[in-house]
Formats: sequence, structure tokens, C-alpha cells
Amino acid sequence: MAHCIVPEAEAILDKEYPVLDKGFVRLVDYFGGDQRIVQSARVSYGEGTKTVSQDGALIDYLLRHQHTSPFEQVVMTFHVKMPIFVARQWVRHRTGRMNEVSGRYSLMKDEFYVPEADKVSPQSKDNKQGRCDEAFDVEKANQIISTLKEGQESAYNNYSSLIDEGLAREVARINLPLSLYTEFYWEMDLHNLFHFLKLRLDSHAQYEIRVYAEVLLEICKKVAPMATESFLNHINGGVNFSGEEMDALRKVLAGEPNPLEGKKLERFNEKIRTGVQL
Repeated sequence: MAHCIVPEAEAILDKEYPVLDKGFVRLVDYFGGDQRIVQSARVSYGEGTKTVSQDGALIDYLLRHQHTSPFEQVVMTFHVKMPIFVARQWVRHRTGRMNEVSGRYSLMKDEFYVPEADKVSPQSKDNKQGRCDEAFDVEKANQIISTLKEGQESAYNNYSSLIDEGLAREVARINLPLSLYTEFYWEMDLHNLFHFLKLRLDSHAQYEIRVYAEVLLEICKKVAPMATESFLNHINGGVNFSGEEMDALRKVLAGEPNPLEGKKLERFNEKIRTGVQL
């Protein structure tokens, strides 16, 4: 199996993609691309088909039928910088391998995330874990931003003072806020990266992690364009129906009454209307 070189991926190695006010994503290394996927899928029966259209069709087939192991053959390593509260959501995806900067060994930098005014919004009334779509007015938002900055400055000044007094770094860091930026190297295979993107590109995901997912998606398009296009079409832009919903869909298409009622009917109609998996 030949070593896969992807010119588009080579061109962006170590390129820094800015995210939020002080964060970034960099593709540090990659292993394989679309060709690695089709090579590994065909290993059991020789070379098989070779054209671009046939490769794309094979990748589509693999993704639609959840043949995941060929996608695990493609691996990417990223260097990312993000606020700690974003990183704590990020590490919920346990299939990634990471190595993070340590506040036990290193002095933490005076770098904190400060949201833009249009991202400072009240708590949503119908979503316990999210914010409203509309932000506070500019005056109120700027007042909140000033409060955030004051808290960050105070916390870092206290941290610096404790370090100067000789306190161990591992203890001095404990009062630093979640808005502090951290950095880590993160390695993930393409199958699990697509799962990450499916969840974190969703409109319900927190804005601050969603913008990182959007950059990862753009990098995936460089490394494995056919696989990423297939992901966008069949997974990210697709809709899953339950067995009960499929039965209802067959009856509706046959001109029969929809047997679903209440909340089930509402969810079914929403899937049909928006094409979004709820």
C-alpha cells in the first residue's frame, strides 16, 4: 500500500487558522486521505476500480452502510488553542488522543477569552444548556464584558502574586477561571472526527466550540475531500428515522393516514420540514 501524499493537505501543514479572539487550529500532521480509504477497503479483493468517480461511489457506499474501519485509516494531528471551558467539552470525545500544556510545569499565560458583544446573550427560556439567539443590547453587553475582564485581570494578578511569593505552580493555578486559554495536541481518526463534527457543527452546540468544528471541517476538506463531501451529504445533512417513523412515512407515501400523534407527529413533521435530525 503506497504512502499517500495529499497536495492540498501538504499546503496547509502548520498553517494557523484563527478562532475566537486568541485561539487557533493548526494541522500538524496527517496520515492518508481518500486514497487510503479506498485502498484499505479494497485490500481483500485486489485493486478493483480506480477512477475518481468509482472511488467516490465506494466512499459513499462505505459511509452509508457504516463500514467505519476504512475511515479509521486516515488520521490527523492538530495543535489547538482554546478556552478551558471549550476544552472540557472537547475531551468528552474520548476517542481522541491528546497532550495538553500543564500548569504544574509551565506558567500560564495572561490570555483569556472575551466574547464579542453580539455573543453576550441571556439564558434561553426553553433550553437549559444554551443562550438566547438574540444578544443583550450593546450597552448591557459591554457592561457584562467589562465585568468579565475585571474578574480575569484580578484572577491573573492574584495568580502572579502567589507565584512571586514562591507558591507551587500546581497550587497557584487553582483559582484561574475557565476563560483561560489552554493548548494541546489532538490526534483523531477520520471516522471519529466525523462523529465529533456531526455533534459540534449542530446549531444546538455552543457557539464557542462550533466555530472550532467549522475550521476542522475545512481542514478535512483538504485532507479527504471526497470523504468529507460524503459526510456532509449522508451524515451531517441527512436525517435518521426510527422504525416507527419509517412505517409512518411508507403509509403517507402510499396515501394512507399518518398513524403518528402528538409529540411523535410533531417530531416527524419537523424532520420532514427541515431535514434536521432532532
